[in-house]
Amino acid sequence: VQLQASGGGLVRPGGSLRLSCVASGSIVSISAMEWYRQAPGNLRELVAGITFGGSTNYANFAKGRFTISRDNAKNTVYLQMNSLKVEDTAVYYCYAEVQNGIQWADYWGQGTQVTVSS
Repeated sequence: VQLQASGGGLVRPGGSLRLSCVASGSIVSISAMEWYRQAPGNLRELVAGITFGGSTNYANFAKGRFTISRDNAKNTVYLQMNSLKVEDTAVYYCYAEVQNGIQWADYWGQGTQVTVSS
């Protein structure tokens, strides 16, 4: 199973980006899908998560600005980020809890860089 994240880039403060993460491989089912981020010198932190049924949770800094969604048919999770701030600059990682055969395991994407700068 592999997770491929994309959509990062350079954006000005106040701008928007949409991240995508596609899971591929021997997948029976995917439970939670989440986005994390890690800025230089900081610990990796949860940004947002979504269950198979569509229930969502957000870090306080993401509430009102970021929206997580998923397409179960495409094994894909998205993160729409609006009103971006300089402090949102980080590498963003996707995570998925995947049923691979008869067992569940955690998988991480490779990360996509988001830089917010004027």
